[in-house]
This record gives sequence, structure tokens and C-alpha cells, in this order.
Amino acid sequence: MSIVLIGYRGSGKTSIGRAVAQLLKWPFVDADEEIVKRAGKSIKDIFAQDGEASFRELETHVVKLLMTKKSYVISLGGGAVVREENRKAIQAAKATVVYLRADAKTLYERIQADTKTAENRPALTAMKGVHEVEHLLKTRTPGYLAVMTNVLDVNNLSIEKAAERIAKMI
Repeated sequence: MSIVLIGYRGSGKTSIGRAVAQLLKWPFVDADEEIVKRAGKSIKDIFAQDGEASFRELETHVVKLLMTKKSYVISLGGGAVVREENRKAIQAAKATVVYLRADAKTLYERIQADTKTAENRPALTAMKGVHEVEHLLKTRTPGYLAVMTNVLDVNNLSIEKAAERIAKMI
């Protein structure tokens, strides 16, 4: 069984995932990093040059591949749950799927604090600021809830504490 971390951009999927993998001595894999490797360019460039549909196709391929792994900690992209095909693959994996939940204000602040976000990640709507986060959270939350086996509120939780709690879930 693997641990799959889902949640919105800025929820800590990669940082917490690495910490969980270290605690469990399991390999860690980040779906977005796999997509970038396969495409040979940043996610922002994939969106700009090839479009979101092309990105989502590549994401689906990577999600299906990662869901076959056992005893891994896997971080999925924030929008991976949008496609039904991905949700089915996640559910079929019989993994511990942890939804890292945070409120829009916290997520927005974390995204703004991460200097690499603007460089590597595209804006996902024409909306600006916290409004984009609120809008996308509303549309993505049903997908997160549909596939999760556990939820962890990460609004005020350190990476280390979150990792410890997740490691105890398996």
C-alpha cells in the first residue's frame, strides 16, 4: 500500500510527502516533477505552449503509472482529481489517500511566499489573488472528498507534525 497526498497548490503535498517518506523509509515521487521530466519543460511552459488539455493528458498518464506503485509516498498535483479517469485510478489503487486541507487564505499566503510558484506554475483562471484559490477550491473539493481516505487540516500544522500524523495513518 502507498500513501497518496492530494490537495490544493500550497497545501504542502511535496514538503510533507518528502518528510513522510523519510519517516517511513519509502521512496517519494511527486507527480508534477514526473510530468516536468517527461515533458522536458516546466508546467507553466506546458500550459503556455501546449495548453491545459495537453498537460491534463500527460498528468493522467503519470497518475495511472504512479497508482501502480507499492510502498511509495506519492504527491499528486492539485488538479489531478478534476478528471474522473484520475479519480478512478486513485480509488483503484487501494492506497491511503490523505487530503491536505487548508483554507483559501492560508493557501494563498503560502503560494505567495513560494518564489518558485510564479516561475514554474501557471495562473489557472483569469481571477486574481485569493479569489482564484477560493473559486478553484470550490470546484476541486468534491474531487478531493471523493477519493480521500483521510483528511488532515494543515492550516496550522508544521511539516514535521503533519508527516508524523500521516505516517501513523497506515
